[in-house]
Amino acid sequence: MGQNLVQKIISQHLVAGKMVPGEEVAIRIDQTLTQDATGTMAYLQLEAMGIPRVRTKLSVSYVDHNTLQTGFENADDHLFLQSIAAKYGIIFSRPGNGICHQVHLERFAVPGTTLLGADSHTPTAGGVGALAIGAGGLEVAVAMAGGPFYFNMPAVIRVNLHGRLSPWVSAKDIILEVLRRLTVKGGVGKIIEYGGDGVATLSVPERATITNMGAELGATTSIFPSDKVTRAFLAAQGRADDWVELLPDADATYEQVIDIDLGSLEPLVARPHMPDNVAAVREVGPIKVNQVAIGSCTNSSYTDLMRVAAILKGRRVHPDVSLVIAPGSRQVFRMLADNGALSDLVTAGARILECACGPCIGMGQAPPSGGVSVRTFNRNFQGRSGTADALVYLASPEVAAATAINGYLSDPRELGDPINITLPASFPVDDGMFIFPPEDGSQVEIRRGPNIKPLPLPQPPEQLIEAPVILKTGDNITTDHISPAGAKYLPLRSNIPALAEHAFEGVDPTFARRAKEAGQGIIVGGQNYGQGSSREHAALCPMCLGIKAVIAKSFARIHRSNLVNFGILPLTFADPADYDRIAAGDRLTIDLRAGLGQEEIAVTNVTRGFTFKVRHGLSPRQQAIILAGGLLNYTRQQAKGN
Repeated sequence: MGQNLVQKIISQHLVAGKMVPGEEVAIRIDQTLTQDATGTMAYLQLEAMGIPRVRTKLSVSYVDHNTLQTGFENADDHLFLQSIAAKYGIIFSRPGNGICHQVHLERFAVPGTTLLGADSHTPTAGGVGALAIGAGGLEVAVAMAGGPFYFNMPAVIRVNLHGRLSPWVSAKDIILEVLRRLTVKGGVGKIIEYGGDGVATLSVPERATITNMGAELGATTSIFPSDKVTRAFLAAQGRADDWVELLPDADATYEQVIDIDLGSLEPLVARPHMPDNVAAVREVGPIKVNQVAIGSCTNSSYTDLMRVAAILKGRRVHPDVSLVIAPGSRQVFRMLADNGALSDLVTAGARILECACGPCIGMGQAPPSGGVSVRTFNRNFQGRSGTADALVYLASPEVAAATAINGYLSDPRELGDPINITLPASFPVDDGMFIFPPEDGSQVEIRRGPNIKPLPLPQPPEQLIEAPVILKTGDNITTDHISPAGAKYLPLRSNIPALAEHAFEGVDPTFARRAKEAGQGIIVGGQNYGQGSSREHAALCPMCLGIKAVIAKSFARIHRSNLVNFGILPLTFADPADYDRIAAGDRLTIDLRAGLGQEEIAVTNVTRGFTFKVRHGLSPRQQAIILAGGLLNYTRQQAKGN
């Protein structure tokens, strides 16, 4: 039986386990990436492992999230990251060089390799045929130290793209259609592999838009084949030698096959407050819009912004609209400046932001109170923009540009003749904003600002967990709910005790105080608990506040792993109906050590006088991590044992 793309790459990197969906496997990691919002903690963890140098083929530390320097904290973190990179053999991408996923796609992603990134949108590199997976910073630190990455072998869904996109329809509309069909929970435990004759019509940046936003499906990753289109892109970046052909075997099998006729798609939009709340623009509009934001790791490529510039040329942004544009990389920015497109954007009334994530993570450019914002980003969770009552719509650059001109959500097909933008035969390559590490970094002094606090570590658990339910949540609780993003909170990412004070702040402002008063606690959640970013702070902060277990109907993959990594027990209801029988404040007891060896654990609700069953679903290795008090403690124990 033939292999699909996923099986081919995993089989070449397999360290342990069998490629059976649902079974735990371990793979060797070729490359890692971090960004500054997750990187500081990841490198504190790497330091704690006591290795002198990273052991991957390539590791890159990007600064693209915390670039708004309203105080000393972010600037101090940047110096810490730069010195750590020099000491441990990591390439450092300076602030202003661009968004990690866009830059990595341009300069480092290689077909057929494995990439582990401390950011949930790491699958962007699947656009060139890399197996690129987002993970918590601690797992990335372990990979940099030479350890394998463990995860449950996903089932593979094949999405066949047929035909060609119609004028004014873009790659963003493809992934929005996939989200409409599968929902934000439909990709959990799965990898999305794209194929079909329509793949050849999509450029690498278009493919990357699709794999990037596959994170919103909850998928482990998404991947395209490496073909002639991939070869042309890498050659244009001066990296022709990195290309290898990677195609599935003709008789490869898949758990599910989805067919999409590209010619039948039309401009789509994700309505507030979830990326799968998708409808046609013509059905949703016209609605008055206050702000348009173009950029993010989803839609900030050269071709994306050239289309926007062509639409805006000779036109003016509507007087009631604020238009902000952030190029994804310095390479893109330079190309726009050199060919005159930047002048077209500025003349039309756009505000040009630096090459960074910016508004996507609430780092500036919050919409007005009660405002409507149309964004080319990947997430529209409530409050993520920095304005709690804003209504955020996700759309393609074409829809965003048409909307900026008209002042209302607009179908770009109303603009008339289509705009055709092609990739250049060569890109201007300038790696001057990378700082490459010295051969020997042993004498490098690590710079530590006063906001960088020691890494908090959990203690091994007691045999019996007896604690109150500090919080009960509904479905689709995101990592933004647990550990907020934005300009107020991101500078605290290297200071867990300070950041923990804001845990669940938008859900229940009393959470942190009550958790500390209780000493230890339990959280009860609904479906898809922990969806969204890879930030392990959404596990670190509850751990710091004494949370010992989370009982939910289901978990998002990365967050569940992060809970395990920091010694918090993730449990799912054996009978989801038991969720309704528990209230905040109820006191629960869990016999942890007796229950881990069994498929189901009995939990007693002492307050209400009944017992219910939960499942842990932990592999023997994950059970050992929980009993050790987290992955870092477990890794140290393993090192001593060897």
